[in-house]
Amino acid sequence: MTTSIHITALDGIVNVNSLFTLAVFIGLAWNPTDPTNTLIGPNDPISCSPSPKIAEDLIAFHVYSFSSFLFSSLIALALKQAIRVAKTSNHTHGNYLEAAELMLAHVNKNLIRVGMLVSGIGSVCGCVFLMLALVNVVQLKLGSLGCGNGHIYAAVVPLVILVPVALLVYVSIVLYAFTR
Repeated sequence: MTTSIHITALDGIVNVNSLFTLAVFIGLAWNPTDPTNTLIGPNDPISCSPSPKIAEDLIAFHVYSFSSFLFSSLIALALKQAIRVAKTSNHTHGNYLEAAELMLAHVNKNLIRVGMLVSGIGSVCGCVFLMLALVNVVQLKLGSLGCGNGHIYAAVVPLVILVPVALLVYVSIVLYAFTR
């Protein structure tokens, strides 16, 4: 039972990381220096124009996010493979009773817990970097944060509130599972 819960949790990590990795690739395909790809008008104050540093940070945060999600997914997949190897190496294929025992695996729970924790940390770091990249996307599209435009804050404030709250819930559940 515990092994199947671990595999389900690892599947969840890999699936979510895959979705976020797709978002990162879409973000990397976008050219932030394209002057026609912005909502900042020619009549807006010069202070609204984002600096080239924001475009550089956007690309860097996308790469950091991709690296974090890839790291997390690879750790999760390695743990799943270790569980599968433990299942198949501990049992012989004989009668029905032995086949039913294939559902049980003797794995080091501490190693699985640490691996899941490390994989979770990778996912959290990926989410933080993706959130920072999205803040930079907003600045490139609508103007820099110092511009004082209400649309900019309407886009950024929910992002920087909801994502950390969701990450706090995620980390709390991971830590709870880690201690059980």
